[in-house]
Amino acid sequence: MEDSKYDATQILLDMNAGDPSASEKLFPIVYHELHRLASSHMRRQRSDHTLQPTALVHEVFLRLVDQAKSTWKDRAHFMALAATAMRQILIKHARGKNTAKRGGGWNRLTLDEAVTPHENKTLDLIALDDALVKLRELSERQCRVVELRFFCGMTIAETAEALGLGSTTVEDDWHMARAWLALELREGA
Repeated sequence: MEDSKYDATQILLDMNAGDPSASEKLFPIVYHELHRLASSHMRRQRSDHTLQPTALVHEVFLRLVDQAKSTWKDRAHFMALAATAMRQILIKHARGKNTAKRGGGWNRLTLDEAVTPHENKTLDLIALDDALVKLRELSERQCRVVELRFFCGMTIAETAEALGLGSTTVEDDWHMARAWLALELREGA
């Protein structure tokens, strides 16, 4: 596992340097982690969702590596941006499907409930996205912590590394953001 993290980081640095073959080397190394992340996101979606985890992985990967100017720090940075891209794609898809009725027929979950697996429950991504937009206005850092922990599935330590913060700061931000989001999602329900 550590070797693949190092390999991914080196390949990302090669991409920064303009190596045209680097993205082809990167995909097999990060595919399983991206697919696990996409599958996790898709389990929270409606059962009739038309987007599949594999399609989400490919779309995210292409979106990230096709950027004209990419400056990747390391694997954690890439995965953080992948989580954000997955969120954006799923939100765009959800907004397109629910223009007439916001979250019609979905079971609403708190962020705490959504973090732990549940059977037959979906997350209202549109409501969560709206709440995250508000949180970003209050605290950019707390919003990033939620994105990395919730959407990317990073641990406290991985989130701290990706953001260049201490673990205690990340843990405090995670607790504060979850409490604020729980209140915001409850009031919006």
